[in-house]
Amino acid sequence: MKTGIHPEYSDTVITCACGAVIKTRSTKSSMRIGICSKCHPFFTGTQKFVDTAGRVERFNKRFKKQAAK
Repeated sequence: MKTGIHPEYSDTVITCACGAVIKTRSTKSSMRIGICSKCHPFFTGTQKFVDTAGRVERFNKRFKKQAAK
C-alpha cells in the first residue's frame, strides 16, 4: 500500500436515536444514526404487514391456481 494516501482508521462510537451505543472502528470519529438493529421493527419482531383495502385478497383471487381438470 502507498503511504500517506489512506485515511486514519480508529475507534468509533455510533449513537442511535433510541440511545443505543455501538463501539467499532471506522475512518470517522463518531456517527449518529436514526435507526439501528435494536430498534428497527424488522429485527425486533414488531413489524406489521398492513393489508390496505383488501389488496392481498384481491391479488390471491386474481392469481390463484386453477384446479386441475
